[in-house]
Amino acid sequence: MFKLFSKKRLIELIIPAFLMVSCGSNDLYNRSVSLPNSGWYKDEAVRFDVKVNDTLSNYDFYVNLRNSTSYRYSNLFLFLTTKLPNGNTTRDTIEILLADNSGKWIGKGWGNIKESKVTLKKNLRFPLKGDYRFFIQQAMRVDTLKGIKDVGLELSSSEE
Repeated sequence: MFKLFSKKRLIELIIPAFLMVSCGSNDLYNRSVSLPNSGWYKDEAVRFDVKVNDTLSNYDFYVNLRNSTSYRYSNLFLFLTTKLPNGNTTRDTIEILLADNSGKWIGKGWGNIKESKVTLKKNLRFPLKGDYRFFIQQAMRVDTLKGIKDVGLELSSSEE
């Protein structure tokens, strides 16, 4: 009568639900975007819009990733483009290690999906109030990158 979920499907449903429940109230922003199963095309940037009202507080800045263990590489290069409220734009290249030298995945998780929370900056203070726009784009040397499932941006109050 009822079809039971496979282990894989159950894990895929539980992990996002756990992440939503575990989000703390000290988050200024926490959002993830699922990427297409066909892969992440090099010219497709994921956009995150963040409203900043406080230029006195410090924040910790993270990129959150979910990757499949079928991902072919041990690292991931990203372009992070930031558009400030005054119209100025910055662009950074970021390398994220997803596996160690022996090939063991660094991220957490069961089965074939691993999650990584990568610190980009601690104690970040925004210089201007207003709307910030962040774009994250894959910067690997392939047109379509397969195996990256989700990319997210998190800004939370610094504990220090």
